[in-house]
Amino acid sequence: MPLTPAEKSLRGQIAAHESWSRTTDRSARTANARRAMLDKFEREVDPEGVLAPAERSRRAAHARKAYFARLALRSAQARRRRRGGAA
Repeated sequence: MPLTPAEKSLRGQIAAHESWSRTTDRSARTANARRAMLDKFEREVDPEGVLAPAERSRRAAHARKAYFARLALRSAQARRRRRGGAA
């Protein structure tokens, strides 16, 4: 019998929780993803690769902060809309 979308979601959650329960070094497991995200911001702020590494890193840190601030703003707006407030 095929699984419903809700059952598929639950199976995925179970698998994810079991996988993380067996992970001893959480930081190492996510290191590649963190590095890739930082690299993405560095490419955005210096696509030609002409900036000094320290300046590129500084600008990338600001781009990352702006990205997460934008996510927080969108989240707050969505919560307000769900409560029935003005967007």
